Amino acid sequence: MNFDLSEEQEMFVSSVERFAAPIDVEARRKLRLSPTGYDRARWQQLAELGLIALAASEDAGGMGGSAVDLALVAEAIGKANAPDPLLEHGVLPTLLLERGGAGEALEGVLAGTSIATLAWTERGQRYSLKAKGMKAESAGDGFVLTGEKTMVMGALIADLFIVTADLGGETACFLVPRDAAGLDVRAYRLADGSIAGEIKLTRTPASAKLALDAAELDAIAAEIRLLAAAEMVGLGQRLLDDTLTYVKEREQFGVAIGSFQALQHRLVDCYARGEQSRSMLFRAALTDRADAAKWQRAAAGAKAFISENVDAIAREAVQMHGGMGITDELAIGHALKRVLVLTRLFGDIDTVLAEYAIAA
Repeated sequence: MNFDLSEEQEMFVSSVERFAAPIDVEARRKLRLSPTGYDRARWQQLAELGLIALAASEDAGGMGGSAVDLALVAEAIGKANAPDPLLEHGVLPTLLLERGGAGEALEGVLAGTSIATLAWTERGQRYSLKAKGMKAESAGDGFVLTGEKTMVMGALIADLFIVTADLGGETACFLVPRDAAGLDVRAYRLADGSIAGEIKLTRTPASAKLALDAAELDAIAAEIRLLAAAEMVGLGQRLLDDTLTYVKEREQFGVAIGSFQALQHRLVDCYARGEQSRSMLFRAALTDRADAAKWQRAAAGAKAFISENVDAIAREAVQMHGGMGITDELAIGHALKRVLVLTRLFGDIDTVLAEYAIAA
């Protein structure tokens, strides 16, 4: 099998590298510390590169990128240690809006003029996609929503919330504009410095209901799991590269610590973990989507495997750097914290492993 990148794939990876290059550690830290945790002008530039449109089909005004195309872009973002939330505010809303038939809302997301986010987590629900606490009821020609969501990524920068709610015992998705009546947001920061929040809706009117059922939500969650794993593969490579550079420069007892055999063995182990993770990523990305159960099982298995191995690489990198490795003064500190967030997106290691075991 030929694993060489196509010309288009190389172009997308190069675009990410050029886009992310000006953001060093200090610029990344300042961006995260901004009032909304990100910059709308930068998001507009990212959209103009076509990276959001890659997730939408050509019929929907996108570029019709494959799973491998998206995985390569996500990996490049991770390797660059870029702060851009392409996964949570680009790919995820695009998939939901296109498959839910919300063409008008999708147009703004693809253009970068509108930022959307999914609100699905509830207290006592862990990583379940099934809505219980958020209730939807008919009101005239539309619907009103009442309830709370606990971890809404990009809560302060989002223009549009895609909210899951219980409608007659079934989970449905509704669009709620930021300026909707009865919507209240309480923001907080995640481990990686990005801003999430709790949202409370009190008979808040929804602007539309998406044509998505539970099976379609599960399929979209599987795709995001795979892309989260892809970003982690890139982060793992960045962590290893930075650590290799450091151990060649840091001296102890008059020699570079990279000459110590014990550290060499641990770094070789990290290299092996990274290569195995990349192989697992593309094994899952190339799984036939025609068999939905097999594809979702492959995505769950890949995320569990990659999460565990990249987390191990991150901890080794921090340990070899010493106490400063955990700080925001070094790129590996930022990378580690992003890994912590991604390993828990749509299910932590135990959750996705359990799903994988049940499916197998």
